[in-house]
Amino acid sequence: MDPNILYALIGVFAGAIGLLAGRVIFGKASDKKVQEAEIQAQTILKEAELRAETVRKEKELEAKEKFVQLKAAHERETLERNKKTNDAENRIRQKEQSVNQKENNLDKQIKENEAIKENLNRQIELVNIKRSEYEKHQEEHVRRLEKIANLSAEDARNQLLESLKSEVQTRALALQQEIIEEAKQKAGKEARKIVIQTIQRTAAEQAIENSITVFNLESDEIKGQIIGREGRNIRAIEAATGVDLIVDDTPEAILLSSFDPLRREIARLSLQRLVSDGRIHPARIEEVVEKTRKQIEEQVMEIGERTVIELGIHGLHKELVRMVGRMRFRSSYGQNLLMHSRETANLCATMAAELGLNPKLAKRAGLLHDIGKVPDEESELSHALLGAKLAEKYGENPAVVNAIAAHHDEVEMQFVISPIIQACDAISGARPGARREIMQQYLQRIKDLENLAMGYNGVEKAYAIQAGRELRVIVEAEKVSDQDSDRLSFEIAQKIQTEMTFPGQIKVTVIREKRAVNVAR
Repeated sequence: MDPNILYALIGVFAGAIGLLAGRVIFGKASDKKVQEAEIQAQTILKEAELRAETVRKEKELEAKEKFVQLKAAHERETLERNKKTNDAENRIRQKEQSVNQKENNLDKQIKENEAIKENLNRQIELVNIKRSEYEKHQEEHVRRLEKIANLSAEDARNQLLESLKSEVQTRALALQQEIIEEAKQKAGKEARKIVIQTIQRTAAEQAIENSITVFNLESDEIKGQIIGREGRNIRAIEAATGVDLIVDDTPEAILLSSFDPLRREIARLSLQRLVSDGRIHPARIEEVVEKTRKQIEEQVMEIGERTVIELGIHGLHKELVRMVGRMRFRSSYGQNLLMHSRETANLCATMAAELGLNPKLAKRAGLLHDIGKVPDEESELSHALLGAKLAEKYGENPAVVNAIAAHHDEVEMQFVISPIIQACDAISGARPGARREIMQQYLQRIKDLENLAMGYNGVEKAYAIQAGRELRVIVEAEKVSDQDSDRLSFEIAQKIQTEMTFPGQIKVTVIREKRAVNVAR
Protein backbone atom coordinates (compact mmCIF):
# COMPACT_ATOMS: atom_id res chain seq x y z
CA MET A 1 0.00 0.00 0.00
CA ASP A 2 1.16 3.55 -0.81
CA PRO A 3 2.58 5.41 2.23
CA ASN A 4 0.45 8.56 1.60
CA ILE A 5 -2.82 6.58 1.67
CA LEU A 6 -1.64 4.84 4.82
CA TYR A 7 -0.91 8.18 6.46
CA ALA A 8 -4.40 9.54 5.48
CA LEU A 9 -6.16 6.53 6.97
CA ILE A 10 -4.13 6.83 10.15
CA GLY A 11 -5.19 10.49 10.37
CA VAL A 12 -8.89 9.59 10.00
CA PHE A 13 -8.60 6.91 12.68
CA ALA A 14 -6.70 9.32 14.94
CA GLY A 15 -9.38 12.00 14.53
CA ALA A 16 -12.16 9.55 15.33
CA ILE A 17 -10.30 8.22 18.36
CA GLY A 18 -9.61 11.82 19.51
CA LEU A 19 -13.31 12.72 19.18
CA LEU A 20 -14.36 9.74 21.24
CA ALA A 21 -11.66 10.41 23.83
CA GLY A 22 -12.73 14.06 24.07
CA ARG A 23 -16.27 13.02 24.68
CA VAL A 24 -15.25 10.55 27.36
CA ILE A 25 -12.70 12.76 29.13
CA PHE A 26 -14.51 16.03 28.90
CA GLY A 27 -18.03 14.71 29.31
CA LYS A 28 -18.53 17.00 32.19
CA ALA A 29 -17.06 20.04 30.43
CA SER A 30 -19.08 22.76 28.97
CA ASP A 31 -21.04 22.23 25.75
CA LYS A 32 -19.07 24.95 24.10
CA LYS A 33 -15.78 23.11 24.44
CA VAL A 34 -17.42 19.94 23.24
CA GLN A 35 -18.67 21.62 20.14
CA GLU A 36 -15.24 23.10 19.45
CA ALA A 37 -13.68 19.64 19.77
CA GLU A 38 -16.26 18.18 17.41
CA ILE A 39 -15.66 20.97 14.90
CA GLN A 40 -11.88 20.34 15.12
CA ALA A 41 -12.35 16.60 14.66
CA GLN A 42 -14.59 17.13 11.64
CA THR A 43 -12.00 19.48 10.18
CA ILE A 44 -9.31 16.79 10.60
CA LEU A 45 -11.58 14.21 9.00
CA LYS A 46 -12.29 16.47 6.00
CA GLU A 47 -8.56 17.16 5.53
CA ALA A 48 -7.80 13.44 5.71
CA GLU A 49 -10.53 12.67 3.17
CA LEU A 50 -9.26 15.39 0.83
CA ARG A 51 -5.69 14.08 1.17
CA ALA A 52 -6.80 10.51 0.51
CA GLU A 53 -8.77 11.64 -2.56
CA THR A 54 -5.74 13.52 -3.87
CA VAL A 55 -3.47 10.48 -3.39
CA ARG A 56 -6.04 8.25 -5.09
CA LYS A 57 -6.20 10.52 -8.17
CA GLU A 58 -2.38 10.70 -8.38
CA LYS A 59 -2.15 6.90 -8.32
CA GLU A 60 -4.80 6.59 -11.00
CA LEU A 61 -2.86 9.01 -13.20
CA GLU A 62 0.37 7.03 -12.64
CA ALA A 63 -1.42 3.77 -13.49
CA LYS A 64 -2.84 5.31 -16.69
CA GLU A 65 0.62 6.57 -17.73
CA LYS A 66 2.19 3.15 -17.12
CA PHE A 67 -0.60 1.50 -19.11
CA VAL A 68 -0.01 3.91 -21.98
CA GLN A 69 3.75 3.14 -21.92
CA LEU A 70 3.18 -0.65 -21.90
CA LYS A 71 0.67 -0.30 -24.72
CA ALA A 72 3.16 1.71 -26.80
CA ALA A 73 5.94 -0.86 -26.17
CA HIS A 74 3.59 -3.68 -27.16
CA GLU A 75 2.63 -1.85 -30.35
CA ARG A 76 6.35 -1.34 -31.21
CA GLU A 77 7.11 -5.05 -30.69
CA THR A 78 4.09 -5.94 -32.81
CA LEU A 79 5.27 -3.62 -35.60
CA GLU A 80 8.82 -5.08 -35.50
CA ARG A 81 7.47 -8.64 -35.55
CA ASN A 82 5.22 -7.80 -38.49
CA LYS A 83 8.17 -6.19 -40.30
CA LYS A 84 10.36 -9.29 -39.80
CA THR A 85 7.51 -11.49 -41.00
CA ASN A 86 7.08 -9.37 -44.12
CA ASP A 87 10.84 -9.48 -44.80
CA ALA A 88 10.89 -13.29 -44.46
CA GLU A 89 7.90 -13.58 -46.81
CA ASN A 90 9.64 -11.33 -49.37
CA ARG A 91 12.81 -13.48 -49.21
CA ILE A 92 10.77 -16.65 -49.63
CA ARG A 93 8.97 -15.17 -52.64
CA GLN A 94 12.32 -14.16 -54.18
CA LYS A 95 13.73 -17.66 -53.65
CA GLU A 96 10.62 -19.19 -55.22
CA GLN A 97 11.02 -16.92 -58.23
CA SER A 98 14.72 -17.87 -58.52
CA VAL A 99 13.90 -21.59 -58.26
CA ASN A 100 11.19 -21.28 -60.90
CA GLN A 101 13.57 -19.45 -63.21
CA LYS A 102 16.24 -22.15 -62.74
CA GLU A 103 13.67 -24.86 -63.47
CA ASN A 104 12.68 -23.10 -66.68
CA ASN A 105 16.35 -22.79 -67.73
CA LEU A 106 16.93 -26.44 -66.90
CA ASP A 107 13.97 -27.51 -69.01
CA LYS A 108 15.32 -25.48 -71.93
CA GLN A 109 18.79 -27.08 -71.56
CA ILE A 110 17.26 -30.58 -71.45
CA LYS A 111 15.33 -29.90 -74.65
CA GLU A 112 18.47 -28.51 -76.34
CA ASN A 113 20.54 -31.55 -75.22
CA GLU A 114 17.93 -33.93 -76.59
CA ALA A 115 18.06 -32.16 -79.94
CA ILE A 116 21.88 -32.32 -79.95
CA LYS A 117 21.76 -36.02 -79.04
CA GLU A 118 19.40 -36.79 -81.92
CA ASN A 119 21.69 -34.90 -84.29
CA LEU A 120 24.74 -36.86 -83.06
CA ASN A 121 22.94 -40.17 -83.46
CA ARG A 122 22.14 -39.30 -87.08
CA GLN A 123 25.77 -38.35 -87.74
CA ILE A 124 27.01 -41.61 -86.11
CA GLU A 125 24.72 -43.60 -88.37
CA LEU A 126 26.13 -41.79 -91.43
CA VAL A 127 29.72 -42.44 -90.26
CA ASN A 128 29.01 -46.17 -89.77
CA ILE A 129 27.53 -46.40 -93.26
CA LYS A 130 30.57 -44.69 -94.78
CA ARG A 131 32.95 -46.89 -92.73
CA SER A 132 31.30 -50.07 -94.05
CA GLU A 133 31.56 -48.75 -97.63
CA TYR A 134 35.27 -47.88 -97.04
CA GLU A 135 36.02 -51.37 -95.69
CA LYS A 136 34.39 -52.96 -98.75
CA HIS A 137 36.46 -50.78 -101.10
CA GLN A 138 39.64 -51.63 -99.15
CA GLU A 139 39.00 -55.36 -99.33
CA GLU A 140 38.40 -55.07 -103.06
CA HIS A 141 41.64 -53.12 -103.47
CA VAL A 142 43.62 -55.75 -101.48
CA ARG A 143 42.22 -58.56 -103.63
CA ARG A 144 43.31 -56.75 -106.76
CA LEU A 145 46.85 -56.20 -105.37
CA GLU A 146 47.15 -59.87 -104.34
CA LYS A 147 46.09 -60.93 -107.85
CA ILE A 148 48.71 -58.66 -109.45
CA ALA A 149 51.61 -59.58 -107.09
CA ASN A 150 50.76 -63.30 -106.75
CA LEU A 151 51.23 -62.79 -102.92
CA SER A 152 48.76 -62.62 -100.13
CA ALA A 153 48.68 -59.49 -98.01
CA GLU A 154 50.04 -61.43 -95.02
CA ASP A 155 53.04 -62.77 -96.97
CA ALA A 156 53.89 -59.35 -98.37
CA ARG A 157 53.68 -57.80 -94.89
CA ASN A 158 55.98 -60.47 -93.41
CA GLN A 159 58.60 -60.06 -96.13
CA LEU A 160 58.63 -56.29 -95.69
CA LEU A 161 58.91 -56.56 -91.90
CA GLU A 162 61.79 -59.05 -92.08
CA SER A 163 63.81 -56.87 -94.42
CA LEU A 164 63.16 -53.74 -92.35
CA LYS A 165 63.89 -55.56 -89.09
CA SER A 166 67.38 -56.73 -90.09
CA GLU A 167 68.29 -53.33 -91.48
CA VAL A 168 66.98 -51.46 -88.42
CA GLN A 169 68.80 -53.78 -86.00
CA THR A 170 72.12 -53.23 -87.77
CA ARG A 171 71.71 -49.47 -87.80
CA ALA A 172 70.45 -49.41 -84.20
CA LEU A 173 73.46 -51.35 -82.90
CA ALA A 174 75.87 -49.05 -84.68
CA LEU A 175 74.02 -45.96 -83.47
CA GLN A 176 73.81 -47.31 -79.93
CA GLN A 177 77.54 -47.95 -79.85
CA GLU A 178 78.29 -44.47 -81.09
CA ILE A 179 75.93 -42.91 -78.55
CA ILE A 180 77.44 -44.93 -75.69
CA GLU A 181 81.00 -43.97 -76.61
CA GLU A 182 80.11 -40.33 -77.04
CA ALA A 183 78.14 -40.34 -73.77
CA LYS A 184 81.06 -41.90 -71.88
CA GLN A 185 83.46 -39.28 -73.15
CA LYS A 186 81.12 -36.39 -72.45
CA ALA A 187 79.94 -37.79 -69.09
CA GLY A 188 83.46 -38.22 -67.75
CA LYS A 189 84.50 -34.78 -68.92
CA GLU A 190 81.33 -33.10 -67.60
CA ALA A 191 81.53 -34.95 -64.27
CA ARG A 192 85.12 -33.82 -63.68
CA LYS A 193 84.18 -30.29 -64.67
CA ILE A 194 81.18 -30.16 -62.31
CA VAL A 195 83.13 -31.62 -59.37
CA ILE A 196 86.04 -29.20 -59.86
CA GLN A 197 83.72 -26.21 -60.19
CA THR A 198 81.79 -27.28 -57.09
CA ILE A 199 84.95 -27.61 -55.01
CA GLN A 200 86.32 -24.28 -56.26
CA ARG A 201 83.08 -22.42 -55.48
CA THR A 202 82.76 -23.72 -51.91
CA ALA A 203 84.84 -22.24 -49.10
CA ALA A 204 85.78 -24.91 -46.56
CA GLU A 205 86.35 -24.21 -42.87
CA GLN A 206 89.12 -25.95 -40.99
CA ALA A 207 87.96 -27.33 -37.63
CA ILE A 208 89.53 -30.28 -35.84
CA GLU A 209 87.91 -31.65 -32.66
CA ASN A 210 89.59 -33.90 -30.13
CA SER A 211 88.52 -35.96 -27.15
CA ILE A 212 90.17 -33.86 -24.41
CA THR A 213 89.39 -30.38 -23.10
CA VAL A 214 91.86 -28.49 -20.90
CA PHE A 215 90.28 -26.55 -18.01
CA ASN A 216 92.65 -23.84 -16.81
CA LEU A 217 92.80 -22.87 -13.10
CA GLU A 218 94.02 -19.73 -11.38
CA SER A 219 96.06 -21.76 -8.90
CA ASP A 220 96.70 -25.37 -7.93
CA GLU A 221 94.92 -24.84 -4.61
CA ILE A 222 91.57 -25.09 -6.36
CA LYS A 223 92.40 -28.69 -7.34
CA GLY A 224 91.91 -29.76 -3.75
CA GLN A 225 88.46 -28.16 -3.60
CA ILE A 226 87.49 -29.85 -6.87
CA ILE A 227 88.66 -33.25 -5.60
CA GLY A 228 86.94 -32.79 -2.21
CA ARG A 229 87.19 -34.83 0.94
CA GLU A 230 88.08 -38.42 0.02
CA GLY A 231 87.35 -37.54 -3.62
CA ARG A 232 83.59 -37.08 -3.17
CA ASN A 233 83.42 -33.87 -5.27
CA ILE A 234 85.27 -35.27 -8.27
CA ARG A 235 83.15 -38.45 -8.14
CA ALA A 236 79.99 -36.34 -8.06
CA ILE A 237 81.16 -34.31 -11.08
CA GLU A 238 82.03 -37.45 -13.08
CA ALA A 239 78.71 -39.09 -12.18
CA ALA A 240 76.65 -36.01 -13.08
CA THR A 241 78.43 -35.19 -16.37
CA GLY A 242 79.67 -38.58 -17.62
CA VAL A 243 83.14 -37.06 -18.18
CA ASP A 244 86.43 -38.30 -16.73
CA LEU A 245 88.40 -35.63 -14.80
CA ILE A 246 92.17 -36.14 -14.92
CA VAL A 247 93.95 -34.28 -12.11
CA ASP A 248 97.71 -34.78 -12.48
CA ASP A 249 100.89 -32.78 -12.05
CA THR A 250 100.04 -30.41 -14.89
CA PRO A 251 100.28 -26.95 -13.33
CA GLU A 252 97.06 -24.94 -13.11
CA ALA A 253 95.08 -27.28 -15.39
CA ILE A 254 92.61 -30.16 -15.26
CA LEU A 255 91.89 -32.44 -18.22
CA LEU A 256 88.29 -33.31 -19.15
CA SER A 257 88.25 -36.56 -21.13
CA SER A 258 85.25 -37.84 -23.12
CA PHE A 259 84.44 -38.83 -26.70
CA ASP A 260 81.20 -36.81 -26.46
CA PRO A 261 81.98 -33.08 -26.98
CA LEU A 262 78.53 -32.14 -25.62
CA ARG A 263 79.30 -33.77 -22.27
CA ARG A 264 82.74 -32.13 -22.19
CA GLU A 265 81.18 -28.71 -22.79
CA ILE A 266 78.63 -29.26 -19.99
CA ALA A 267 81.44 -30.35 -17.64
CA ARG A 268 83.62 -27.35 -18.58
CA LEU A 269 80.87 -24.78 -18.03
CA SER A 270 79.80 -26.47 -14.78
CA LEU A 271 83.37 -26.42 -13.44
CA GLN A 272 83.71 -22.79 -14.44
CA ARG A 273 80.57 -21.86 -12.47
CA LEU A 274 81.57 -23.93 -9.44
CA VAL A 275 85.07 -22.45 -9.30
CA SER A 276 83.84 -18.86 -9.67
CA ASP A 277 81.14 -19.46 -7.00
CA GLY A 278 83.50 -21.18 -4.58
CA ARG A 279 80.82 -23.52 -3.17
CA ILE A 280 81.81 -27.01 -4.30
CA HIS A 281 79.92 -29.92 -2.76
CA PRO A 282 77.85 -32.80 -4.23
CA ALA A 283 74.42 -31.13 -3.89
CA ARG A 284 75.68 -27.89 -5.43
CA ILE A 285 77.42 -29.87 -8.20
CA GLU A 286 74.18 -31.61 -9.23
CA GLU A 287 72.29 -28.30 -9.22
CA VAL A 288 74.90 -26.50 -11.34
CA VAL A 289 75.23 -29.40 -13.81
CA GLU A 290 71.43 -29.50 -14.29
CA LYS A 291 71.28 -25.74 -14.92
CA THR A 292 74.19 -25.97 -17.35
CA ARG A 293 72.55 -28.86 -19.20
CA LYS A 294 69.38 -26.78 -19.70
CA GLN A 295 71.46 -23.84 -20.88
CA ILE A 296 73.29 -26.08 -23.38
CA GLU A 297 69.95 -27.40 -24.70
CA GLU A 298 68.81 -23.82 -25.35
CA GLN A 299 72.15 -23.11 -27.01
CA VAL A 300 71.79 -26.24 -29.16
CA MET A 301 68.36 -25.06 -30.36
CA GLU A 302 69.73 -21.60 -31.09
CA ILE A 303 72.65 -23.05 -33.10
CA GLY A 304 70.26 -25.21 -35.13
CA GLU A 305 67.93 -22.30 -35.88
CA ARG A 306 70.83 -20.05 -36.88
CA THR A 307 72.27 -22.74 -39.16
CA VAL A 308 68.93 -23.32 -40.89
CA ILE A 309 68.40 -19.58 -41.40
CA GLU A 310 71.92 -19.07 -42.78
CA LEU A 311 71.46 -21.93 -45.28
CA GLY A 312 68.01 -20.68 -46.29
CA ILE A 313 66.20 -23.91 -45.44
CA HIS A 314 62.55 -23.46 -44.50
CA GLY A 315 59.87 -25.66 -42.91
CA LEU A 316 62.27 -27.94 -41.01
CA HIS A 317 60.71 -29.74 -38.03
CA LYS A 318 61.80 -28.48 -34.60
CA GLU A 319 63.27 -31.85 -33.62
CA LEU A 320 65.41 -31.90 -36.77
CA VAL A 321 66.51 -28.31 -36.03
CA ARG A 322 67.54 -29.41 -32.54
CA MET A 323 69.52 -32.35 -33.97
CA VAL A 324 71.27 -29.98 -36.38
CA GLY A 325 72.32 -27.94 -33.35
CA ARG A 326 73.61 -31.08 -31.59
CA MET A 327 75.94 -31.65 -34.56
CA ARG A 328 78.00 -28.69 -33.31
CA PHE A 329 79.13 -30.87 -30.39
CA ARG A 330 79.81 -34.04 -32.40
CA SER A 331 82.86 -34.98 -34.43
CA SER A 332 83.41 -37.65 -37.06
CA TYR A 333 86.97 -38.80 -37.68
CA GLY A 334 88.12 -35.54 -36.08
CA GLN A 335 85.93 -33.41 -38.36
CA ASN A 336 83.24 -31.27 -36.72
CA LEU A 337 79.92 -32.78 -37.82
CA LEU A 338 78.01 -29.51 -38.15
CA MET A 339 80.71 -27.92 -40.29
CA HIS A 340 80.91 -31.09 -42.38
CA SER A 341 77.12 -31.08 -42.88
CA ARG A 342 77.04 -27.38 -43.79
CA GLU A 343 79.91 -27.86 -46.20
CA THR A 344 78.15 -30.86 -47.77
CA ALA A 345 74.91 -28.86 -48.07
CA ASN A 346 76.66 -26.02 -49.91
CA LEU A 347 78.46 -28.49 -52.20
CA CYS A 348 75.15 -30.25 -52.96
CA ALA A 349 73.39 -26.99 -53.80
CA THR A 350 76.20 -25.95 -56.14
CA MET A 351 76.37 -29.33 -57.87
CA ALA A 352 72.58 -29.56 -58.23
CA ALA A 353 72.48 -26.08 -59.78
CA GLU A 354 75.20 -27.12 -62.25
CA LEU A 355 73.11 -30.14 -63.25
CA GLY A 356 69.86 -28.17 -63.54
CA LEU A 357 68.26 -29.82 -60.50
CA ASN A 358 66.54 -28.35 -57.42
CA PRO A 359 69.36 -26.78 -55.34
CA LYS A 360 67.16 -26.17 -52.26
CA LEU A 361 66.16 -29.84 -52.04
CA ALA A 362 69.78 -30.94 -52.50
CA LYS A 363 70.95 -28.49 -49.82
CA ARG A 364 68.29 -29.83 -47.43
CA ALA A 365 69.40 -33.42 -47.99
CA GLY A 366 73.08 -32.44 -47.64
CA LEU A 367 72.47 -30.81 -44.26
CA LEU A 368 70.50 -33.79 -42.92
CA HIS A 369 72.56 -36.65 -44.42
CA ASP A 370 74.40 -37.36 -41.11
CA ILE A 371 71.46 -36.62 -38.79
CA GLY A 372 71.55 -40.26 -37.66
CA LYS A 373 74.86 -39.63 -35.85
CA VAL A 374 73.17 -37.48 -33.18
CA PRO A 375 70.14 -39.48 -32.02
CA ASP A 376 68.56 -39.02 -28.59
CA GLU A 377 68.73 -42.77 -27.99
CA GLU A 378 71.20 -45.42 -29.09
CA SER A 379 70.10 -47.61 -32.00
CA GLU A 380 71.43 -50.72 -33.70
CA LEU A 381 70.77 -49.20 -37.12
CA SER A 382 73.54 -47.52 -39.07
CA HIS A 383 73.56 -43.74 -39.01
CA ALA A 384 72.33 -43.56 -42.63
CA LEU A 385 69.29 -45.78 -42.06
CA LEU A 386 68.55 -44.17 -38.69
CA GLY A 387 68.79 -40.70 -40.24
CA ALA A 388 66.39 -41.71 -43.03
CA LYS A 389 63.97 -43.07 -40.44
CA LEU A 390 64.08 -39.81 -38.46
CA ALA A 391 63.64 -37.70 -41.61
CA GLU A 392 60.64 -39.78 -42.68
CA LYS A 393 59.17 -39.54 -39.17
CA TYR A 394 59.30 -35.73 -39.25
CA GLY A 395 57.71 -35.40 -42.70
CA GLU A 396 60.68 -34.83 -45.01
CA ASN A 397 60.48 -35.20 -48.81
CA PRO A 398 60.89 -38.83 -50.06
CA ALA A 399 63.86 -37.70 -52.17
CA VAL A 400 65.60 -36.38 -49.03
CA VAL A 401 64.82 -39.60 -47.13
CA ASN A 402 66.25 -41.77 -49.92
CA ALA A 403 69.36 -39.59 -50.27
CA ILE A 404 70.09 -39.92 -46.52
CA ALA A 405 69.56 -43.71 -46.52
CA ALA A 406 71.58 -44.32 -49.71
CA HIS A 407 74.64 -42.12 -49.16
CA HIS A 408 76.61 -45.21 -48.00
CA ASP A 409 75.01 -47.61 -50.56
CA GLU A 410 72.95 -49.38 -47.89
CA VAL A 411 69.76 -48.98 -49.93
CA GLU A 412 69.11 -48.45 -53.63
CA MET A 413 69.23 -44.89 -54.96
CA GLN A 414 65.80 -43.93 -56.30
CA PHE A 415 66.18 -40.18 -56.93
CA VAL A 416 68.65 -38.10 -58.92
CA ILE A 417 69.89 -36.14 -55.90
CA SER A 418 70.98 -39.31 -54.04
CA PRO A 419 74.32 -39.74 -55.92
CA ILE A 420 74.93 -35.98 -55.52
CA ILE A 421 74.70 -36.30 -51.73
CA GLN A 422 77.06 -39.29 -51.78
CA ALA A 423 79.61 -37.48 -53.97
CA CYS A 424 79.54 -34.25 -51.93
CA ASP A 425 79.84 -36.20 -48.66
CA ALA A 426 82.98 -37.85 -50.02
CA ILE A 427 84.36 -34.50 -51.26
CA SER A 428 83.87 -32.85 -47.84
CA GLY A 429 85.40 -35.76 -45.93
CA ALA A 430 88.30 -36.41 -48.31
CA ARG A 431 89.60 -32.88 -48.81
CA PRO A 432 93.04 -32.19 -47.27
CA GLY A 433 92.84 -31.17 -43.63
CA ALA A 434 89.23 -32.19 -43.17
CA ARG A 435 89.86 -35.20 -40.98
CA ARG A 436 92.58 -35.76 -38.45
CA GLU A 437 93.30 -39.40 -39.22
CA ILE A 438 96.37 -39.70 -41.43
CA MET A 439 96.69 -42.28 -44.19
CA GLN A 440 99.06 -44.59 -42.29
CA GLN A 441 96.75 -44.78 -39.29
CA TYR A 442 93.76 -45.41 -41.50
CA LEU A 443 95.49 -48.22 -43.39
CA GLN A 444 96.71 -49.76 -40.15
CA ARG A 445 93.20 -49.74 -38.70
CA ILE A 446 91.80 -51.40 -41.84
CA LYS A 447 94.58 -54.01 -41.73
CA ASP A 448 94.01 -54.75 -38.03
CA LEU A 449 90.30 -55.15 -38.70
CA GLU A 450 90.88 -57.70 -41.46
CA ASN A 451 93.56 -59.58 -39.47
CA LEU A 452 91.21 -59.85 -36.49
CA ALA A 453 88.64 -61.66 -38.65
CA MET A 454 91.26 -63.87 -40.30
CA GLY A 455 92.24 -65.26 -36.90
CA TYR A 456 89.05 -67.36 -36.70
CA ASN A 457 88.92 -70.94 -37.96
CA GLY A 458 87.13 -71.40 -41.28
CA VAL A 459 87.57 -67.80 -42.47
CA GLU A 460 88.82 -67.71 -46.04
CA LYS A 461 88.93 -63.96 -46.75
CA ALA A 462 88.06 -60.71 -44.95
CA TYR A 463 87.49 -57.29 -46.50
CA ALA A 464 87.01 -53.97 -44.66
CA ILE A 465 84.80 -51.75 -46.85
CA GLN A 466 83.06 -48.38 -46.59
CA ALA A 467 86.11 -46.75 -44.97
CA GLY A 468 86.17 -49.41 -42.25
CA ARG A 469 82.49 -49.10 -41.37
CA GLU A 470 81.71 -52.64 -42.56
CA LEU A 471 83.65 -55.91 -42.37
CA ARG A 472 82.73 -58.65 -44.83
CA VAL A 473 83.97 -62.10 -43.90
CA ILE A 474 83.93 -64.96 -46.45
CA VAL A 475 84.04 -68.42 -44.85
CA GLU A 476 84.62 -71.92 -46.23
CA ALA A 477 81.35 -73.76 -46.66
CA GLU A 478 82.90 -77.12 -45.70
CA LYS A 479 84.15 -75.87 -42.32
CA VAL A 480 81.44 -73.40 -41.27
CA SER A 481 77.72 -74.18 -41.22
CA ASP A 482 74.83 -71.70 -41.35
CA GLN A 483 74.46 -71.81 -37.57
CA ASP A 484 78.20 -71.26 -37.16
CA SER A 485 77.94 -68.17 -39.41
CA ASP A 486 75.59 -66.46 -36.96
CA ARG A 487 77.82 -67.30 -34.03
CA LEU A 488 80.97 -66.19 -35.90
CA SER A 489 79.42 -62.82 -36.82
CA PHE A 490 78.49 -62.19 -33.16
CA GLU A 491 81.92 -63.21 -31.83
CA ILE A 492 83.82 -61.02 -34.32
CA ALA A 493 81.62 -58.02 -33.50
CA GLN A 494 82.19 -58.54 -29.75
CA LYS A 495 85.94 -58.85 -30.22
CA ILE A 496 86.09 -55.66 -32.33
CA GLN A 497 84.09 -53.84 -29.67
CA THR A 498 86.40 -54.91 -26.84
CA GLU A 499 89.82 -54.80 -28.51
CA MET A 500 89.68 -51.96 -31.04
CA THR A 501 89.03 -48.22 -30.92
CA PHE A 502 86.91 -46.95 -33.81
CA PRO A 503 84.51 -44.09 -34.56
CA GLY A 504 80.81 -44.77 -35.07
CA GLN A 505 79.94 -48.43 -35.60
CA ILE A 506 81.20 -51.40 -37.66
CA LYS A 507 78.84 -53.83 -39.35
CA VAL A 508 80.07 -57.46 -39.53
CA THR A 509 78.70 -59.53 -42.44
CA VAL A 510 79.59 -63.23 -42.70
CA ILE A 511 79.12 -64.75 -46.20
CA ARG A 512 78.90 -68.52 -46.67
CA GLU A 513 78.66 -69.91 -50.20
CA LYS A 514 78.38 -73.50 -51.37
CA ARG A 515 79.65 -74.23 -54.91
CA ALA A 516 79.42 -77.48 -56.83
CA VAL A 517 81.93 -77.57 -59.75
CA ASN A 518 82.38 -80.30 -62.37
CA VAL A 519 84.26 -80.37 -65.67
CA ALA A 520 82.91 -81.93 -68.86
CA ARG A 521 85.57 -83.46 -71.15
